[in-house]
Amino acid sequence: MSPVIENPEQPRTHSLIPRQGKLAFFLVTGLFFLWAIPNNLNDVLIRQFMKSFEITRLQAGLVQSAFYLGYFVFSIPAALVMRRFGYKTGLVFGLILYASGTFLFFPAASARSYPLFLMALFVIASGLGFLETGANPLIAQLGDPESSVRRLNFSQAFNPIGSICGAMIGTLFIFSGVEPHAREIAQMKAQGVYEAFLQHETARVLAPYLVLGVVVLTWAFLILRTQFPAVAGGQTSSAAVRDGGYIRLLRYPSFLFAVAAQFCYVGAQVGTWSYFIQYAQDYTHVSEKTAGYLLTTTLAAFAVGRFASSHWMKRISPAKMLGFFALVNMLLLGIGMTFVGWVGLIAILLTSFFMSLMFPTIFALGIKDLGPHTKEGASLIVMSIIGGAVFTPLMGVAFQFTKSMAVSMCVPLICYAVVAGYAFWGLRITSSQKLEARPSEVPCD
Repeated sequence: MSPVIENPEQPRTHSLIPRQGKLAFFLVTGLFFLWAIPNNLNDVLIRQFMKSFEITRLQAGLVQSAFYLGYFVFSIPAALVMRRFGYKTGLVFGLILYASGTFLFFPAASARSYPLFLMALFVIASGLGFLETGANPLIAQLGDPESSVRRLNFSQAFNPIGSICGAMIGTLFIFSGVEPHAREIAQMKAQGVYEAFLQHETARVLAPYLVLGVVVLTWAFLILRTQFPAVAGGQTSSAAVRDGGYIRLLRYPSFLFAVAAQFCYVGAQVGTWSYFIQYAQDYTHVSEKTAGYLLTTTLAAFAVGRFASSHWMKRISPAKMLGFFALVNMLLLGIGMTFVGWVGLIAILLTSFFMSLMFPTIFALGIKDLGPHTKEGASLIVMSIIGGAVFTPLMGVAFQFTKSMAVSMCVPLICYAVVAGYAFWGLRITSSQKLEARPSEVPCD
């Protein structure tokens, strides 16, 4: 089946939601909500673990390193599983891995072991690697090809709602609001109650993750019981496998630029959110609870941006919006670095609105017309999520050297410059040959 070439002069009246398989569409869209919750609980965990394990910002940044390493390691295995068994099997397996990781929080909290928590986060992210590798291309292909970018932005719009829930859950149920100063810590040690305090603070992370695990298993059961419609590339034919898979993708510089742009974008997003609470506390001196609510506010801006950009794409080229939004975020981060305090904090808060369209837009543009190699292409773009594990510690290193969270914001600023380069130049790179979408429609379960 030949890929459909978009006609820019044709009115965009194409159906957004597929006429067949609406239940499958909404269940898969729900995954975008579910995987956002642990992503943004990490932002709370970083602050909480700094307190309960008495570690530095750089050490706490290993939360993101362990988490996004799971994405990196399991994205290609996820693509191979789904190439062999279909999207549905891969999604169910990913949900089981996700739930297993949340249940590992119980032994980690009981032993008060930071390495065990990192292992649990790695397992959670391994499951999310399956979910993102499958759900993103499935949504893009599940309906009218002409509306694939808008459709993916629509489904991704539920991701920030999950992000808001994750930040709120963490703020309400993990943060205790107790932030003892050095003198109070010394008194607690003298009274022999400090270790009990640390154990209690560590145990506060347990309940939210156990409840989340039960919800995830329930969602896996619903997907397992639902009939999925046929989509192009649900399972890949042996002919497609012989075409070269990952090796052949290396011939397409525009796709490779998309991988690099996604790597940088995720690094910018994760790094900014991971240290948002620290920036707020360093320069506005608010409490951890208030900083948590401010984090929720920036995630709300992210949600509004997702829905707004999905609507604007009816009239504006996704690539132009991507480039313009990247430039705006470079400006806002520059303000955050220069005007520390409430002005800088508000500027950084607003970056979430403009980063909102970046992941789904880069993803949809990157895999467009990959045909039988869509799963391989999707897995490489999902692997690029490792940017969150790379750039977050880099921001921690920048802070260790400069003692300034404002200066560390130069890391995401540079990342957005790469995204702008992809939008304005990378998409114009032409490949030496076109990928052919050979396999006919086959069941995705």
